[in-house]
Parts: sequence; C-alpha cells; structure tokens
Amino acid sequence: MIVTIAGAGHMARGIGNRTLAGGHTLRLYDRTRAKADELAASLGQAASGADVAAVDEGAVAGSDVVVLALPFPAGREVAAAWAGALEGKVVVDISNPVDFSTFDSLVVEPGTSAAEQIAAAAPGARVVKAFNTTFAGPLVTGEVAGRPLDVFVAGDDEAAKRTVSELVSSAGLRPLDVGPLRRARELEGFQFLHMASQERLGLNWSSGIAILP
Repeated sequence: MIVTIAGAGHMARGIGNRTLAGGHTLRLYDRTRAKADELAASLGQAASGADVAAVDEGAVAGSDVVVLALPFPAGREVAAAWAGALEGKVVVDISNPVDFSTFDSLVVEPGTSAAEQIAAAAPGARVVKAFNTTFAGPLVTGEVAGRPLDVFVAGDDEAAKRTVSELVSSAGLRPLDVGPLRRARELEGFQFLHMASQERLGLNWSSGIAILP
C-alpha cells in the first residue's frame, strides 16, 4: 500500500522504518521540505531498494493510508486544512494530547480525545487511532525485550481498522483492535501515564505497553 506520513520527526522515522520493513511505498511530507527530504534519504539508505520519497501535500490524494505523525493540536489543524483531500481516506492519528509545558495533564476535555477531535475536523476521513502507545526508538527495531510491539487500534470504521492492522502486521508488530474511536480516550490517558513514568522508572523511552495472555 501507499503510506503518506505527515511530519518528519522521531515518530515519523520510527513508523516510516516499520512501513518500509513491511514492503510498502512510503511518502513523507513536512511543511519544511528539507526535513522530509532528509528523512527520506536516511530511510532510503537504511532500506536498500525501498520506495521512499519526500512529497508536497498534494500527494495525500494518491495514498491508501495517511499517518498524522504530528503533536496535538497540529494534527487536528492539518486534518482540517486537508479535509477535502482526506475524504474517504484511512487517516491514522498517533498523537497524545499532553500539556508539554507542565507535563501534568491532558489538553483535551474529559469525554473526548485528540482522535475524536481530528475526526470532527475532517468528517469525511476514516480516522483510526494507532501507534500512540509506542515510542520512536522501539519502533525502529519493532520490539522491546525481544517481543514484537503491541499496537492498539481504535476506530469506528471496521474496514479502516483492518487496513491499519494489516499495515501493523506487515511491519512485524502485533495489532490489537480495542474497539470504537472513543477508546482513544483511554489509550491517550494510559500513554500519558506511560510517558510520565519514564524518568521515575528509569525506562529512558525504551519501554512498550503489551497485553500478555
């Protein structure tokens, strides 16, 4: 499938690496084109023969999946600006709406989530929450302590969730369908706890959340 990632930061690198590991076509967009060019070149060097390139925003129209690898509310703003182009597209929100100025709370009101707000900003898009509980470092290798990363998937469109789950599986990760998009509220809150615990537990952003049988 053709996957376009909006953003060229650490999470874009991690998800881009997994996308190429799954044999997919990767397109990278960033409002600073040089950042997208640099990331595309780096990922291409690491994965010989990979189909990866930097693009402008018009490329989303030809994508099967669009990943908003952007912090909140930037992802919501991009979704709103691209609403027409995202009509009918599978859109993945990976964000966690943390107040990074205090690192003490979420910036969305109770009873909603970043993912639901992004879905409202682009009402024709098929929004799926995924990858928000994975850190960028472990995504590069796809595992923690020898175990493939679990990727929690939430959304209201069953076909869109299957598409994202196929992307996750092909990347060597384990998709876990946790229900409708409103489950993003719990996923975002739980990941906030995970993030806030990094220094206290000495995890150095190298941990993962997993469901064990």
